[in-house]
Amino acid sequence: QVQLVESGGGLVQAGGSLRLSCEPSGRTISSVAMGWFRQAPGKEREFVAASPWGGGMPYYSDSVKGRFTISRDNAKNTMYLQMNSLKPEDTAVYYCATKTDIRGNIRRATEYQYWGQGTQVTVSS
Repeated sequence: QVQLVESGGGLVQAGGSLRLSCEPSGRTISSVAMGWFRQAPGKEREFVAASPWGGGMPYYSDSVKGRFTISRDNAKNTMYLQMNSLKPEDTAVYYCATKTDIRGNIRRATEYQYWGQGTQVTVSS
């Protein structure tokens, strides 16, 4: 059983930065694709960023490209999401997830097998 634990969320003013962390137990991050998704109140869960299996080029949604950076530290078995230039519209619960199948669409939430409990990010204007 894989469990993912996110941390690093909080309240920040617009223009500020936060770094989210995701640490899975029962699975080494080097052997899976990993992604970040977010869900705002009343909205569907949406793709934010993903790091493919084997550490290939990352994927980003258009709304965060150039502001967010996904990264891995294999030695610490931890994935990160560095979020800069935050905007009020980035306010959401952020989830990390793992995808064990190298096939399929890395941007699609249904492709991921394990999910964390989520961490709240609130950006004030």
